[in-house]
Amino acid sequence: MRDLVVAGGGPVGLATALHAARAGLDVVVREPRSGPIDKACGEGLMPGAVADLAALGVDPVGRALSGIRYLDGGSGAGAEGAVARFASGPGRGVRRTVLHAALTSALQDAGVPVDPRPVRAVDEAGDHVVVDGEPARFLVAADGLHSPVRRLVGLDSPVDGRRRFGLRCHVEQPPWSSYVEVHWSPRAEAYVTPVADDLVGVAVLTAARVRFEDVMGDFPGLQDRLSGPRSRVLGAGPLRQRSRSRAAGRVLLVGDAGGYVDALTGEGIALGLAQARAAVGCLAAGRPERYDAQARGLARRHELLTHALLRATAHPALRRQLVPAARRVPWLFSAAVNQLARPIEVPA
Repeated sequence: MRDLVVAGGGPVGLATALHAARAGLDVVVREPRSGPIDKACGEGLMPGAVADLAALGVDPVGRALSGIRYLDGGSGAGAEGAVARFASGPGRGVRRTVLHAALTSALQDAGVPVDPRPVRAVDEAGDHVVVDGEPARFLVAADGLHSPVRRLVGLDSPVDGRRRFGLRCHVEQPPWSSYVEVHWSPRAEAYVTPVADDLVGVAVLTAARVRFEDVMGDFPGLQDRLSGPRSRVLGAGPLRQRSRSRAAGRVLLVGDAGGYVDALTGEGIALGLAQARAAVGCLAAGRPERYDAQARGLARRHELLTHALLRATAHPALRRQLVPAARRVPWLFSAAVNQLARPIEVPA
């Protein structure tokens, strides 16, 4: 009987497996997709995420990020906007495929196998769990926003209210800034992240179901700066997901599988990596029942700030005032950004 099956071979699933191997657990990853897995995401790693990866011996190639800059959608070249520098060290812009390849290499070095079958059936059996007819002591689901395991174990919960969608492409040109730029329009935000010396990622978040080309018309200043060839557009969503709990017996949910508010604050990978550490710590101690409270505690700061910003920016008048307000009180803007950027402490 294996100690642990990890469902999902994205960054959080691979990090979970690496932590498990370091803790001496016999672990396998179940992931049907092959090769570096791409995804529509902002690709900016907060300083806390960079530190978590370094602790695993993972150092993906990318571009150092100094902080976050908010700009009005019509801002042109040279606009200052509202700027918040990371106080706990640089973040990093990293292509999703580069991050996945780096984690996959570390997994191979650790000797952790990857089984190309999806998880289709989960049954509790007292002192173990049965995954597709095979026993294991525990199962960790890191299978994303629309987690099949979350549904299989009855932890899916309905979602009310506004739900948003993400779109992302890459533009082949040198970055013009070391900041993640967030351009605000009345209906959307555009996130510009330097990810290589000759590449920037452009991700858009909006509640409207529109084409990438159409919503980019909201950002004429940004459009003027994007001069290179563009890649195909990937989409993701709806982003808002809920779970009744992040644990059901010997099954734990980590990362997006355990619920998700919105990508607005850009802390998804950092939070998922912290939850991976917490989950493995609980399993290595034989105390899976501790995980739900720990995971909720880790997510609380992120979720409170994200909910507050979403509520505020849902009102057009408040949305228009966000960037001017951040410029007027830069200390408050900086404090909020650095609350999300700092390393996430996992309880012992």
